[in-house]
Amino acid sequence: MATTGARRTLEEFFTHDLDGADAAETLERVAALLDALERGTVRAASRTGEGEWRSHAWVKRGILAAFRHSETVEMDWPGGAVDKSLVPARRLGLGDGVRMVPGGSSVRRGAHLAQGVVVMPPSYVNIGAHVGAGTMVDSHVLVGSCAQVGNDVHLSTAVQLGGVLEPVGARPVVVEDGAFIGAQCGLYEGVVVRERAVLAPGVILTAGTTVYDLVRQTEWRGEIPGGAVVVPGSRPARGDYADVLGLSLYAPVIVKYRDSSTDAATVLEGALR
Repeated sequence: MATTGARRTLEEFFTHDLDGADAAETLERVAALLDALERGTVRAASRTGEGEWRSHAWVKRGILAAFRHSETVEMDWPGGAVDKSLVPARRLGLGDGVRMVPGGSSVRRGAHLAQGVVVMPPSYVNIGAHVGAGTMVDSHVLVGSCAQVGNDVHLSTAVQLGGVLEPVGARPVVVEDGAFIGAQCGLYEGVVVRERAVLAPGVILTAGTTVYDLVRQTEWRGEIPGGAVVVPGSRPARGDYADVLGLSLYAPVIVKYRDSSTDAATVLEGALR
């Protein structure tokens, strides 16, 4: 990131305590950070060489500073809006290379949409989120604050990707390249869905959800391996009371790993662009 003269970089500035910082400089740095997030040159989390996702606490501190230094104002938006002054909805144009279908969608300041992204209405992409090239954001989708979505991902109707700003070190939800997230799936608490995984409609994942891998005969928590095909499932609840009532617990299951037949089932997406 660029510096002006001998001034600290954005990372250095937001790493330190801002209580004593000059207000004018803080506003200037907040604007620069939000611009960098929108360009995609800065991200709230990034993948290390070992494949782990690391949260950048200084970026979240900068985003929180944007809220802290904002005023609540009326905004020029269809139907009217009242929000924080430094983080309004983005205005997208042809130069952004994004297809933003009209009908109630909104992308907040500080969110990145790469070339070729399609946003179907109504959907919402929150501050700090990163949506990669060629990704489809279908109707009624939430891409929460700081969520990281890769290239050529399909977020189907009513998918919810939870957001996270605090604690600043917490990992956001991550969906890697080529993943297909089925309708009404919910991903929360920093879950990572690896490359080309497929989630069937209705799969809900949190950091503590146990996913049972029938193929590899193992269990996963907080992560879906690359190419896995996950469906909603159930397992018997334990105890005499559960036995009497025939109760069962939600248990997502990996039933296979992606192959040519799975790819054929998801190819329809290309015809809709």
